[in-house]
Amino acid sequence: MDTLKNDLVLIGNGIVGASTALQLKKKFPSLPILLIDKEARCAQHQTGHNSGVVHAGVYYKPGSLKADFCKRGAVLTRAFCSENDIPYTQCGKLLVATNELELQRMSHLEKRCAENDIEIQRLSESELKDKEPNIIGIGALFVPATAITDFPLITQTMISRYQDLGGDILFASEVRKIDESPSAIFITAGNHIIETSHLIVCGGLMADRLAGMMHIDLDFQIVPFRGEYYQLPDTLSSIVHHLIYPIPDPELPFLGVHLTPMIDGKITVGPNAVLGWKREGYGTINFSFKDVSEMLLFPGFWKVIGANLNAGFKEFIDSLYKPGYLNRVRKYCPQIKLSDLGTYPAGIRAQAVMADGSLVHDFLFSETERSLHVCNAPSPAATSALPIGEYLSNMAISKFNL
Repeated sequence: MDTLKNDLVLIGNGIVGASTALQLKKKFPSLPILLIDKEARCAQHQTGHNSGVVHAGVYYKPGSLKADFCKRGAVLTRAFCSENDIPYTQCGKLLVATNELELQRMSHLEKRCAENDIEIQRLSESELKDKEPNIIGIGALFVPATAITDFPLITQTMISRYQDLGGDILFASEVRKIDESPSAIFITAGNHIIETSHLIVCGGLMADRLAGMMHIDLDFQIVPFRGEYYQLPDTLSSIVHHLIYPIPDPELPFLGVHLTPMIDGKITVGPNAVLGWKREGYGTINFSFKDVSEMLLFPGFWKVIGANLNAGFKEFIDSLYKPGYLNRVRKYCPQIKLSDLGTYPAGIRAQAVMADGSLVHDFLFSETERSLHVCNAPSPAATSALPIGEYLSNMAISKFNL
């Protein structure tokens, strides 16, 4: 095996890891930094399997890291795209209420936006129809700051800039072992053993396993939720001009099926949220004995499933029964037919679940003497990647005395 030595190593080449690596390299040009990933290219998991939405921060608890990171991240993402000629379209988002209950929930979201200082416009039924003739509803909230972009391209650009500054990368090298001593950390990755003074882990779907390699006492586990998308045909590429979201049920952890005009001109429908039986299960049939056995042995899994049994069963049924999935979008866009739902790649959300069954809705960090770990980076992590990278950089500077 080859032996490498670096002052600082980062594991994980999604958008959060790339952002952190770039910002540390900009702050410390002479510091030897190595970025490791098991894949041959960047952004192969959550970063490369999302809807490309730059969120404004409508839903998030005021004062939370999620609310702060999202709002600042939207501004920084737009600036980064402008500086690097990356496609970015501020199309805005419509949160559509289709019944009186959703209208009441919409009023709550309106208050949340005011608390988070997010610009919105409340639309009547006729104003909604003027803005989106193919959408039906009795009212809506318009969020003009919401945008779409290309997060894999942003990640690749971050990596290129990091390398231009002298940063090193090691792709196609899966981390199999991490040992920490009082003086250093030793990482076995691919055919290499890397010795480093300090480590930052942005492991996404593998965050708990990487933390477990360092014997961190974990009270959570990553439970994968699969988000299934469909794509509308080109003949419907102008059916909407804004992002169209339902009013979410506050009792459920996910936002519901929405219509998304993508940066490439396509329109996607989705995602739903079904339990994943494989952490990296992007295909049609996905099952991993290792992933499933870990879930079944984790007490928090049974508790979260029990608490969301009815909703989870409905998600599962609609995943198998395409007309049921279609009904979710037809309630606000009835023109879409079953034959319009074409195939599109699925995504996997890495959801941290505590041992008591509660979902971790905010960012979660852990550490050892020589390492920092991002244990939960929920949506909108892609939107928030630049402020997360800044946050981790500042943590590393303080903790590691860089």
